[in-house]
Amino acid sequence: VDPLSAEKGFWGSMLGIGEFYYELSVKVAEVCLASRSRNGGIIRVSEVKDILTQRGTKFSFADSKSKSSYSEDDIITSVKKLSKLGSGFRTINVGKAILIVSVPEELDDDHMEVMNVAEDDGNEAYGVVTTDSMERALGWDEERSNRALELLLGKGMVWLDVHRGEKKYWFPSLWKQGSATSNN
Repeated sequence: VDPLSAEKGFWGSMLGIGEFYYELSVKVAEVCLASRSRNGGIIRVSEVKDILTQRGTKFSFADSKSKSSYSEDDIITSVKKLSKLGSGFRTINVGKAILIVSVPEELDDDHMEVMNVAEDDGNEAYGVVTTDSMERALGWDEERSNRALELLLGKGMVWLDVHRGEKKYWFPSLWKQGSATSNN
């Protein structure tokens, strides 16, 4: 049984959510699952909100225009409610960005450090790392950098681009809306 498509009353009481967060949780989960093949299960909260806005997402609970609006904080709260299902949904802070992780993969401190280097556009282009940028920013040797990147690459959370022998690892979850190489 899919808990998110089951009767609202039961899961609403089990998860401690009302209709608003129930419906928002379902919509957030749909966006996260639909984008997994592109971002490996990591997506910005702001991107989820933009996608829901672009879709013109409406809620059946809404009986006025003011009730049909929601904030990034509401999305974060709905993800916290989803995490009670044990399905891997959670939020993480990477630099200034808040990301939703929708896969049960556990990211250790090294993986989080790599994402922080990618989020810091003072190292490379925003959302990209190289083993050299990780060495400069973190003091890691190539072996440690590669070990951290291999899991992320294997899970589709990072994309590899090899150009003229140089390997660049791109985090699609950190790309700004509308541009893969935007610097803010």
